[in-house]
Amino acid sequence: MPLAVFALMIASFGIGTTEFVIMGLLPEVADDMSVSLTRAGLLISGYALGVVFGGPLFTAAATRMPRKRMLLILMVLFIVGNTLSALAPAYWILMAGRILAAICHGAFLGIGSVVAADMVAQDKRSRAISLVFTGLTVANVFGAPMGTWIGQSFDWRATFWAIAAIGVISLIGLAVLVPTQRDDGSVRLRDELAVFRRGQLWMALAIAGLSIGALFAAFSYVAPLMTEVAGFSSGMLTPLLMLFGVGLVIGNLLGGRYADRAQVATLLTAQALLFAVLVVFTLTARFEVAAVILLMLLGGAGFATVPGFMTRVIDKAKGATTLAAAVASSAANAGIAVGSYLAGTTIDAGYGYTAPLVVGALMAAAAFGVTFASNALDRRSAPARTGPRSAMAPSSDEAR
Repeated sequence: MPLAVFALMIASFGIGTTEFVIMGLLPEVADDMSVSLTRAGLLISGYALGVVFGGPLFTAAATRMPRKRMLLILMVLFIVGNTLSALAPAYWILMAGRILAAICHGAFLGIGSVVAADMVAQDKRSRAISLVFTGLTVANVFGAPMGTWIGQSFDWRATFWAIAAIGVISLIGLAVLVPTQRDDGSVRLRDELAVFRRGQLWMALAIAGLSIGALFAAFSYVAPLMTEVAGFSSGMLTPLLMLFGVGLVIGNLLGGRYADRAQVATLLTAQALLFAVLVVFTLTARFEVAAVILLMLLGGAGFATVPGFMTRVIDKAKGATTLAAAVASSAANAGIAVGSYLAGTTIDAGYGYTAPLVVGALMAAAAFGVTFASNALDRRSAPARTGPRSAMAPSSDEAR
């Protein structure tokens, strides 16, 4: 793998840390800013909205730029956003800093995936993308817990200074190591938007949202699941969450390796495993040993889908991939929002803390169905591409 891929991974680690660390620092932030814990929690929602909307808007506005320049500008926004958070004298300035960092998140992972895939051979694209996302998964295991420890031991602002420093290191690495690709900046916004007329691209985006939504429908309420149902003490939550993070890392790397060999088969296998894990988890959540094993398998199966669906989005947007990849990141975050909302609704309706697992299983089944249908369309259109008249016929994606 080119060293530039690892520079992208370090940047992804910083992005993941700044997203997740705020959850462990809410009491300190609320106390310092003299706001309620609920209002401090809006910093999480504000960040999510910045990812969903800010990333595609930035990408659309900067579509004629070389991708390397886009990445560098995004890392500058990331550094400024976290510096603003560290210096914030008021709540709304902190919110502004979070949203700036979120714009970087929304666009960087999509553009970084395209850049990583373009730097390697065709049969290594999913592995390159999985390495970019490895930074995000490692942030769950080490970055967020370490950032929380820094914030609780010293000051929550120190955490954001540390994250800004990671951003500076990433910026230098990207500037030195990422090459400027020759066709960068040659695609117009009109071309980037035109690929959204392809039905298969929308199916790939649906796969992204449903797959990750299934994972986070279950994970959003993992704390009460593990304490109230499985019977663990609250002090065990940190090691349990780290174990979940280890599952994310392993699943992501395995998903990248096998998606390069068989993209659709890997996606279907991961989605089927995710469905099975969620169903078994629903039935055995009250048993501690089973809950521990299934929590790790949940993270592994869920993130094994990521390299496959990101590569599929890039494939289905061939010719104008930058905006589509950024929208894929937004689709995944939209799936997280929908999954979490539906999971919360089932708890409010009185179905208990295992109900989110059922919601996740239904979303995983839907992801499997969309992937199967999309692959069937690919197979049905294959004769048209290879037949004697295929040179005169439009591509299947263009036809759809």
